[in-house]
Amino acid sequence: MKNVYIYCEGPTEESFINEILYPYFFNNNIVVYPIICTTKRTPAKKFKGGVSDYAKIKRELILLCKSHHNEYVTTMFDYYAMPNNTPGMNNNDPDIFARTNQIEKAIEADIGEQNCMFHFMLHEFEGVLFSNPTSFSLIANNDVVASVQTIRDSYQTPEHINSSPQTAPSKRLEALIPHYAKIKNGTLLARDMGIDIIIQQCPHFREWIQKILLLK
Repeated sequence: MKNVYIYCEGPTEESFINEILYPYFFNNNIVVYPIICTTKRTPAKKFKGGVSDYAKIKRELILLCKSHHNEYVTTMFDYYAMPNNTPGMNNNDPDIFARTNQIEKAIEADIGEQNCMFHFMLHEFEGVLFSNPTSFSLIANNDVVASVQTIRDSYQTPEHINSSPQTAPSKRLEALIPHYAKIKNGTLLARDMGIDIIIQQCPHFREWIQKILLLK
């Protein structure tokens, strides 16, 4: 069994890793462990979740890579909300996949640890939930399902859904479903549609999964 540590943004990603990614990778002789980022440290307490400054992410990620130097460390961070001081974030390549790959490589170079594989969720975790709009029938009525389908049909892939911080995938879902619970509902929807559908619909996510499977 290979161990892979996934440094992630918060409890929504943690739940997705535990409930969706863990069984998938376990069947491929890989064990994944979620680690929520620490955004602040005091002598008495660590504060977890959210991203406010790249320097904090860098420090935590380097510590994680060094403490697991014989294993692998990857990440799940929302692309659209990354701080401006993140390496490469001024990249304007019109191809979102090429741009994201270039920024990830810039971050890896800045981290400087051989066992680090930085990965962004495009544009945020909730984007992958648009991979199968019919799954929303579990938590919403037919009108909402139709609206989710309309949004999905308006973009090349679920990973293209985002035109501003106000219309990020999670903001769209919260507008359509006032009672939407990110952790509970996000995991429920992902489990219903299955990781194979997400892999099929989301090229950047698929590339990340394939990279992990190929780790030696």
